[in-house]
Amino acid sequence: MHFEWYLDNPFLLQLYGRYFWYLELSRATQVIAAYAGEELAGVLLAELEGEPKKYRSLWKTIYVKLFEFVQNTFYQDSAGTYASATQQLLSSYLASHRPDGEIVFLAANPAVKGKGIGSLLLSELERRENGKTLFLHTDDACTYPFYEHRGFTRVGEKDICMEMGQKQVPLKCLLYSKTLGKPCASKASPTASPSEL
Repeated sequence: MHFEWYLDNPFLLQLYGRYFWYLELSRATQVIAAYAGEELAGVLLAELEGEPKKYRSLWKTIYVKLFEFVQNTFYQDSAGTYASATQQLLSSYLASHRPDGEIVFLAANPAVKGKGIGSLLLSELERRENGKTLFLHTDDACTYPFYEHRGFTRVGEKDICMEMGQKQVPLKCLLYSKTLGKPCASKASPTASPSEL
């Protein structure tokens, strides 16, 4: 994710990053982390049907709601454009598919990047949830080819342009899906081991 594409201010970037993390963590029913020694190498958050949420926090909920209020007050057009595009993609997909859940967040520490961390995290989720169909939202500001190389199928895309103050950010919103456990084109050899937070 490249939040710096949207925000120039380091303080606002920090606030937005925290908001995004709290929002996705509050949705997660599975949290899988990988470590390289003592260093956090990556994390995957998934929301699966029928499973309880892992983390709930009144403070984090208040932070998310307050941030959404500010975002909807000052950046309503850009936030609404992205949300609308992802909702349209999802609605179209759900018209003919019944997924078991969503991968809501997957990130690798850039300092450990290139060592198979993302693949390791996905492999652990596949081990746990073999046979289940999951979807995920991403965009072309992220490393979306990663998912294609791991057997995900692009099931929708939509071009948008987000207006962030004086800045215009063109994006392609993408929706991917995969039934876990199906073979994929490439396998990485991870250098860390996953653990549950």
